[in-house]
Amino acid sequence: MNTTGTVRVFARVFARFFVLLALASVLIFLLLRAAPGNPARVALGVSASDEDVAELSAALGLDRPLVVQYLDWIADLLRGDFGTSLVSQENITSLVWDRAQVSLILVGLAMALSLAVAVPVGSWLAYRQGKPDAAVVSGLVQLGIAVPSFLLAIVLVAVFAVHLGWLPAGGWLPPNYGFGGFLARLVLPVVSLALVQAAILTRYVRSAVLEVIEQDYMRTARASGYSRLQALGRHGLRNASLPVFTVAGVQLATLVASAVVIERLFVIPGLSSMLLDAVNSRDLPTVQSLVMVLVFFTLAVTLVVDLAYRFIDPRLRT
Repeated sequence: MNTTGTVRVFARVFARFFVLLALASVLIFLLLRAAPGNPARVALGVSASDEDVAELSAALGLDRPLVVQYLDWIADLLRGDFGTSLVSQENITSLVWDRAQVSLILVGLAMALSLAVAVPVGSWLAYRQGKPDAAVVSGLVQLGIAVPSFLLAIVLVAVFAVHLGWLPAGGWLPPNYGFGGFLARLVLPVVSLALVQAAILTRYVRSAVLEVIEQDYMRTARASGYSRLQALGRHGLRNASLPVFTVAGVQLATLVASAVVIERLFVIPGLSSMLLDAVNSRDLPTVQSLVMVLVFFTLAVTLVVDLAYRFIDPRLRT
């Protein structure tokens, strides 16, 4: 395929990303403005005078036309300025940066662990299709899909933190304050998130590998002298990874939503818990910025998966 065609394909992918991001920003802005109540009144309290509310509204730009407010917000975002929290009066940019590091560590490790479990287990289930041991493991995988992550987290805390006392029940310790304590506090929340996602991904890996095993090129590889396992490793796994990439991208985005309960349960200061606090206190600038960050993360994951998909399968570059 010529280079021009490849550039056009990737240009369309990036164009779709930016268009969706722009549409999401408009939707977020309008929906939050449609919510009842004046953010200035919420920030000052019900006992504040109308003059004070009007003064704060003017300072926040809430008295200006919506188009102007939106353009000012986008301009600030492009400069990396997320504004100031109405509740804490702190700079939202620094808060988001600190919380984002925590959430990325949690979600990234959970996704890595789930893939590390799902790929070999799913491939093994496909390889052992119809065997009694595979049926038992498949039943356990199905059970893992049915169990919500917060329930698994409660069970893990009850066993490993309360009963055995091997791990802390919650809290967060930055790695520069003690790497051992940092890792110890990560084990239970990461495992709680990862096992459920691993169960879901295992089913997709198993289905993808089963489909690949039946292809003609796998029979040709077997006829050339490769064992079934060698043929799968050399020729099958790359093709089986295509649908798994797509599902893994979707699951990575859903991990952020699942992290809301896990961060609350384990008292982890991540983006999800920060968003929940901002919603409860009706901190409009913080909610607006956080939702935009989460939408950007979700679209960025989709973009990376889309690009990786095209690199893996050259046919999609046309």
